[in-house]
Amino acid sequence: MKNMNLPNKITIVRIILSVLIIVMMLIPWYSLGVEWPVYQVGNVQVDLKYIIVGILFLVASLSDFLDGYLARKNNQVTDFGKVADAIADKILVNGLLIVLAYERIISIIIPVVIITRDIVVDSCKMISGNHGKVVAASIMGKLKTICMMCGVTLTLFYNLPFELINFPLADLFLIAATILSVVSGCQYYYNSREFLFPKEEKVAKK
Repeated sequence: MKNMNLPNKITIVRIILSVLIIVMMLIPWYSLGVEWPVYQVGNVQVDLKYIIVGILFLVASLSDFLDGYLARKNNQVTDFGKVADAIADKILVNGLLIVLAYERIISIIIPVVIITRDIVVDSCKMISGNHGKVVAASIMGKLKTICMMCGVTLTLFYNLPFELINFPLADLFLIAATILSVVSGCQYYYNSREFLFPKEEKVAKK
């Protein structure tokens, strides 16, 4: 990592944090004889494991914005950084959504829609890139990312303090992120349609 620039180092740290988060969620702690402390906050029982995972997720999410900002500001955007950033995002968000759905904390519809959308968008980016065109992220895509980060963070924090007044803000953020992911996915598809379905050139008859 000595020869890496700062944004790439931050991205590598985010990958490590992402893997750590998934491992913490998947380890069968109870079977290993480990019991995480549970605290009572109002009418909500809070498991310390989810709070720790929530803090790690929040740090990793903020680092995503930080490395992108530094890379653009200091003109340090690299091909490695682009690939590593995409890997970090997929592990952090998609991996965690799958685990949360498996534990029935969120609806299975959310990771299915998000992952399907990512496949479509990545395919559109790859095809457009092969034709020398870069499809820029839309405002909808950026809003989707913000809503997703807020929704997952609140979910891991038991939707506190909003749960105390029975306001499902975490669920609303996740629903908004899912809808925005579909909208932004359609935008990527629309902007790449000329490369997905190229018009056949007519050969002039002599």
